[in-house]
Amino acid sequence: MALTIPTHFKLKHPHIKHRLSNTHLELITVRTTRTRRPTTRTPSSFSTYHHNHIFNPKSCSTRTVLTRVSGDGGGAFDATPQQSMPSEIEALKGSSPNFGDGYLALFVRMLGLDNDSLDREQAVVALWKYSLGGKQYIDAIMQFHGCINLIINLLKSESSSACEAAAGLLRTISSVNLYRDLVAESGAIEELTGLLNQSSLTSEVKEQSICTLWNLSVDEKHRVKIANTDLVPLLIKSLDDEDIKVKEAAGGVLANLALSRSNHNIMVEAGVIPKLAKLLKPDVEGSKVIRKEARNALLELAKDEYYRILVLEEGLVRVPKIGAAAYRSFRPVLHSWPSLPDGTEVERSSKGPSRFGASELLLGLNIDGKNIDIEEVKMNAIVGRTQQQFLARIGAIEIEDEKQSENESSTSQRFTLLPWVDGVARLVLILGLEDESAIARAAESIADASINEHMRVSFKEAGAIKYLVQLLDHRNDAVQLAVTRALERLSVSNYVCQKIEAEGVIYPLFNALKHSEINESLMEKNLDILARILDPSKEMKSKFYDGPVNGSKKVLDVISPNDTTGLAGNMDEITISKSTSRKDVLDSAVIARLVEILKTSSPNLQRKAASILEFVTIIEPCMDKIISVDIESALDAVFQKKFSNDMEYDIDGQQPEAHALEIEEAGLAISAASRLLTKLLDFEQFRQTINPTRFTKLLRRILMSNIPLQNKDWVAACLVKLSSLSVPNLDFENPINMEVTLYETIPRLIEQIKTCVSPEAQEAAVVELNRIISEGVVDSTRAVAAQGAIYPLVKLIEEGSTRAVDAGLAILYNLSMDSENHPAILAAGAVPALRRIVLSQRPHWIRALHLLRTLPT
Repeated sequence: MALTIPTHFKLKHPHIKHRLSNTHLELITVRTTRTRRPTTRTPSSFSTYHHNHIFNPKSCSTRTVLTRVSGDGGGAFDATPQQSMPSEIEALKGSSPNFGDGYLALFVRMLGLDNDSLDREQAVVALWKYSLGGKQYIDAIMQFHGCINLIINLLKSESSSACEAAAGLLRTISSVNLYRDLVAESGAIEELTGLLNQSSLTSEVKEQSICTLWNLSVDEKHRVKIANTDLVPLLIKSLDDEDIKVKEAAGGVLANLALSRSNHNIMVEAGVIPKLAKLLKPDVEGSKVIRKEARNALLELAKDEYYRILVLEEGLVRVPKIGAAAYRSFRPVLHSWPSLPDGTEVERSSKGPSRFGASELLLGLNIDGKNIDIEEVKMNAIVGRTQQQFLARIGAIEIEDEKQSENESSTSQRFTLLPWVDGVARLVLILGLEDESAIARAAESIADASINEHMRVSFKEAGAIKYLVQLLDHRNDAVQLAVTRALERLSVSNYVCQKIEAEGVIYPLFNALKHSEINESLMEKNLDILARILDPSKEMKSKFYDGPVNGSKKVLDVISPNDTTGLAGNMDEITISKSTSRKDVLDSAVIARLVEILKTSSPNLQRKAASILEFVTIIEPCMDKIISVDIESALDAVFQKKFSNDMEYDIDGQQPEAHALEIEEAGLAISAASRLLTKLLDFEQFRQTINPTRFTKLLRRILMSNIPLQNKDWVAACLVKLSSLSVPNLDFENPINMEVTLYETIPRLIEQIKTCVSPEAQEAAVVELNRIISEGVVDSTRAVAAQGAIYPLVKLIEEGSTRAVDAGLAILYNLSMDSENHPAILAAGAVPALRRIVLSQRPHWIRALHLLRTLPT
């Protein structure tokens, strides 16, 4: 220690008063017997040592002296008194920095392990109160080397008062940047972890301990250390503490821990997101501090795409902060007749308008004396729109962040979290503003939030679709890309996709595709939306199933089945306008652009372009346009992928995962192109313009390639159709039919036997497989064995139906004719299964016996 107290110094009389002539410090001993004081909230309850000029019991409160430092990371506490400074401390400000060093040294010495526990407790309380004066008082304590270790040792004390004072003193010391590392390196984090693990801990001790961690977590290296201990579950548990100060401190530590991305996985696995999200729910009471810390922590976690989904699933939407000034351009739309947020108008009543305009005021919820049953999602949209428009009108949105926004150089990366009802309405409100940056950020947030059907329908009901479609023609490229991405994510919902088409999205999307300078990311999203709208399977379904029903035309999935009556709009008109708009925009330039994508783009874009062109083939008047743009060369380009044709493709130097993804994408593109070619072959004018022999050769090579099995179905169908057009021969002697059987049919049936859970489907597959083998297709038994069919067939003869067992035994018997298959049949456990069938004389036991005789048993 810098100053040493003589070992012979003792306090001999309980009423001796000691004064220092050169200081204002005075020590009064009032203790006559050693007794423990009851634990209380603040250090001022200890009256054993009174400093008449420093330790004033009425002026010390650990609850009110320290405040957050907003500029150094969100966790530190200012060591300077922020409220009313004790008059005694103010008087000592101008005195020598070394005032009372003799008695300060006494208190530090009393922390020693050789002293009585009550003396140590009283000393740490006195030092804690002394440290509350500010940084110069903390500096005076820290001049005694080794005092930190003595303070940390007191965290093990059985006295709650001593633990609280020790944690409180560490809290004030760690609030100074200079000493923060020293506190952490002395083992404070480990001791605080052990302390907080105690079940019978008072709120006061919890508060001081967690606040110390709050200060330490300001630094990156300490955050990592805290997260790698058992503290994260304890902090999460503290969020449910009855003491609001403990909850605030725990939230502050978690918010700081979330600043390090390396801690995110630990925090999420510990269950931090549901706990923090609960604090932001509108029906949960909480202080402003804990809400702020919870929001900061979740916003940091939401920077990761996966964790952002978890936050959204808790009912919170990430909304960009654009500044209060941006909302000044908001101009609410005035309606002469009420409408829902998505623009749907309520049908007018046959009665005259209300004398006092009540029908407009009440939003048309009661028409003709019948209450319209509006869905909950529509009611939430109305509530959200009303609340957000009211806040925008009075200028209350982000008003409390105005000063903070002015101090920051940019607000481009700032967000907040709102409950989904308010968040959805706020994002739609921003779409209607004039700030281009705000619009782009809101559209990006809509895309991020569209993770499930509930959120997509919520944005639709809130009126986002109309704004997004209108913004597709925006002059700002960033806005165009953001709104296209939002529409692409929303179009995943079939219900919302129909609303997107009804708003006239096809024309601007096709118009954007015509521009050759469009970037690939925007092109991909455009094609995604168009492929979902112009889905050929939907169109064929509508042709076959949309017919007259009771005198009215049925429209498939045009509106939600729960849509209410009383809303304007005629289904027949919607259907007619859809078909008309589709034909109008499908001009030669659009088709030529799609064919160009087939020729030059990536497999992912080729697949989507082929799907749209397949839809175009359904509209017969477009066939001349398709033929005129050289569709044959485009299909040829898709089918001539090297990795699709070359079964021995060298993958050295390429990651296996990347190669597998490449093969999968190529397979999808080839399957879509094969389906398009199959549909085009229905038209005589197309068949007269192509070279079927070339396509047959290309498709045969693809069929024997290593593309995924599920992508070979349309390749096989197209080959069969080409073969039937040239030489109508369906016998197995036809090489094409044989190849289809070996490389598509047999593998598909075996996969069905392996993976299908339906006994009926398994039975149908094994019966069909037995038929193929019994008809003597060349090398069919080898193909069956090569595809790994022996193990599932052995399992099937034990568990399958009578018909399935019969077919399975027949296949295994054929396979046993080749001795090369004997090891695999034996390894699959066929012998015990066959013996059980024979001994129990189950049906087909004779066939099982014949199979046993062929095996080397």
